[in-house]
Amino acid sequence: MYTSNLNNLILNSDSYKTSHWVQYPSGSEYLSSYIEARKGDYDVMFFGLQAFIKEYLSTPITHQDIDEAEMVIQAHGLTFNRAGWERLVDKHGGYLPLRIEAVPEGSIVPVSNVVCQVINTDPEFYWLPSYIETALLRAIWYPSTVASVSHYCKNIIRKALEKSADNTDSLTFRLHDFGSRGASSQESVALGSLAHLVNFAGTDSMAALIAASRWYQMGQDMPAFSIPAAEHSTMTAWGRDGETAAFANMIEQFGGEGKAFSVVSDSYDLWNAIDNIWGGSLKDDVKNMGGTLVIRPDSGEPTKVVREALERLAVKFGTTINSKGYKVLPDYVRIIQGDGISPQSLTKIINV
Repeated sequence: MYTSNLNNLILNSDSYKTSHWVQYPSGSEYLSSYIEARKGDYDVMFFGLQAFIKEYLSTPITHQDIDEAEMVIQAHGLTFNRAGWERLVDKHGGYLPLRIEAVPEGSIVPVSNVVCQVINTDPEFYWLPSYIETALLRAIWYPSTVASVSHYCKNIIRKALEKSADNTDSLTFRLHDFGSRGASSQESVALGSLAHLVNFAGTDSMAALIAASRWYQMGQDMPAFSIPAAEHSTMTAWGRDGETAAFANMIEQFGGEGKAFSVVSDSYDLWNAIDNIWGGSLKDDVKNMGGTLVIRPDSGEPTKVVREALERLAVKFGTTINSKGYKVLPDYVRIIQGDGISPQSLTKIINV
């Protein structure tokens, strides 16, 4: 059994790259590796490079790393450039003699454009740019993909607000991130949710808050916000006959001037919840609590459910007409759709 540190940068590559140092022609001095999206459905929003540099390239390679890597790589059936790595430790203190050039993070570029390239600064280490390519690709493409999709969705929402709302001031809070439970690891949560925050200011992924401070020096500034919210377990714990009490408890706990909270309302019957609880027995409490109730449908066909929910709320709470001629619910009640959201469904939901 071979054990090693997952943060050993020498092992952070494709296996086959360990054999490349003897494949380049004699006299090689400099090599450049570059990264681009060859094709895709969206423009590329570049993000994630600084996080990778700080997390992985700011710690020098050590002789212990070399010993561990040699054991693993040779047992794996490959050749190992021990002399090269030892020379790197002796000559550069274990830091990689590389220059990484990239478009500014947050830049938006069309596909088929180079967003980043890496080149060695010491001719002795011509083999190093290609060796680091695997880790660099992985570090950039996941957060860049999330940022790119998020930016695409932001444009959809912006156009909808420009069409139907008095202003676009609320744009950065119109797409909230709940990606923490669906990511492959804590680091994926941190990178992916942080990438979303390039475009928006709402997340329930607390790892992104730590990542912003750790990798992007946000300091004391809070990069994103959230609100108290119910889930089905906190509502169904009251039982079907206690649903009204469960909802009333949410108002008591989280209502107040300038406050907002979200309540999942389809545990038993969404339409009953809207018509007879929120718009019935608790109507005056909702109107007078001083904050904003955000009702969350969580099942059914989103385009149909959102439309009907809005229509039923309009009947119960009334509407005003804004400058664009659209009906608007009172400030104290809103809807959030959290199920069935994708770049493809977003436009359909907004246009119901």
